[in-house]
Amino acid sequence: MAINVAVASTADTVFLSGNVYTGNEREPRAEAIAVQGERVLFVGSNRETRTRAGQNTRLVDLRGMTVLPGLTDAHCHIVGVGEREKNLNLEGTRTREDFLAKVQERVAKTEPGKWVTGRGWIETFWTPPAFPTAADLDEIAPDNPLFLTRADGHAALANSAALRIAGVTAETPNPFGGEILKEKTTGAVTGMLLDHAKELVTKHIPSPTAAETEQAILLGAQRSIQLGWCEIQNPGSDTAEVEIMRRLFEAGRLKLRIYNAVSGPGEAAERLLAEGSVIGAYGGRFTQRAIKCYADGALGSRGAALLEKYADAETSGFLTNKEEDLRPLFEKALRRGIQVETHAIGDRANRITLDQYKAAFDAVPPKQRKVAEPRWRIEHAQIVSAPDISRFARLGVIPSMQPSHAISDLFFAPSRLGQARLSGAYAWQSLLKSGAIIPGGSDAPVERGEPMIEFYAAVARKSQDGFTGEGWHPEQAVSREQALKMFTTWPAFAAFQEKEKGTIEVGKLADLTVLSADVMKIAESDILKTRCMMTVIGGEIVFEAPGQEASRAD
Repeated sequence: MAINVAVASTADTVFLSGNVYTGNEREPRAEAIAVQGERVLFVGSNRETRTRAGQNTRLVDLRGMTVLPGLTDAHCHIVGVGEREKNLNLEGTRTREDFLAKVQERVAKTEPGKWVTGRGWIETFWTPPAFPTAADLDEIAPDNPLFLTRADGHAALANSAALRIAGVTAETPNPFGGEILKEKTTGAVTGMLLDHAKELVTKHIPSPTAAETEQAILLGAQRSIQLGWCEIQNPGSDTAEVEIMRRLFEAGRLKLRIYNAVSGPGEAAERLLAEGSVIGAYGGRFTQRAIKCYADGALGSRGAALLEKYADAETSGFLTNKEEDLRPLFEKALRRGIQVETHAIGDRANRITLDQYKAAFDAVPPKQRKVAEPRWRIEHAQIVSAPDISRFARLGVIPSMQPSHAISDLFFAPSRLGQARLSGAYAWQSLLKSGAIIPGGSDAPVERGEPMIEFYAAVARKSQDGFTGEGWHPEQAVSREQALKMFTTWPAFAAFQEKEKGTIEVGKLADLTVLSADVMKIAESDILKTRCMMTVIGGEIVFEAPGQEASRAD
């Protein structure tokens, strides 16, 4: 049966013989899609849809491939993804020796005295699973300052040369919202810097040029499109990055849709509050109506703010922003119709953020708001205490979560938290049953940023090799129908875009992700083998897998 039959008109492109999941609960399945301009003209069977084709219509034979509404990564750091592609990538270093070997290889190619920076290492799979030290780096890089960011982005390792440039010593006090790790016995600086302590060093590292940032954005966007993402929701840009994005859109060099949040508090946030939202600019490719704030750090580096101490350390983490700095920002945003999204990982950070949101909602009643339904978000919501789970839905706060964090973090989360607190860790089903929705993202470059890894993690809640362990709470895994919503309809709602995208329906934007296999039915392990064969954004085929170029149908 056809879906919402439109007035007869000629399509620019007709996609035939697909295994189409529309995401529209009234008519969930279809075979073909007709597109006119940027939007869906008709959805139905091959026979019905062919009638929308004219002499100049392009007919694309999908050969039975699976079609989903264009996938959205609800949390992707686009600049970081691009920088990962062009800089020292330390992902996949499974041992300390492998990590050091990769660094030494880059140092050997770098002029003495020049900075070496990289990202992606994580010690939790090393033996022993302990942070590396400045002394480790000094042995292989005595003449270059090094600054190597942990995969989570909330901790970094500096060598002695970098610490000297920054003037960081055993006497340097911890900044608010950060920590300089020191040896327990000697008090000497280890080289590990958490959250705001990283800034002691980063302010001395030469900033990327505008050309380098532009290259990073283009690389990140191209990689996203090739993986099947049609939109990414970018959590936190400075003014310079926003200006570069807008120049690229203006020049037609960016095809990926970007829903952008600027960083706050600070200049970028104040500018957005003063100038107002940008919605659907550059042919619907760019929207900016949100401010990204931080409540705490990350679980792996023990910067996530917990209600009780870590099970494996004498700390409960820390907050990274002061309430008195956030309160006026939140109230102003609510009055001016600007969405707020806050990074919160620990249960204390989540509780405090929910409290702060409620205080803002109480201080600014709906009649004083430019947008009555603010749809504020908490990014990550990884560890939530039982009494706070139901508060998300009651307050209308959206937990924006990344399924791959569960299958990465659950290797070390039991040691960080103990078994009892794991019941509220990555608690997808508990949140859904309470009435919340969960936009799904990847947090790339913290994680790989691949949609099939995220989909698999959501429905399997196992490591990529099929492992599950004590405290992984398999009952929190979601159904495939829920997983599809996590990357289509729920991100659209979280971005105020549900009337424009998220399902394949007449009148909506023709954003499509075409896959090599039916992820709604195949074995869980085969989801990870599934590849993007075609990405369509606004009716334009912006990516086709090599050797799989769409053929003209007979």
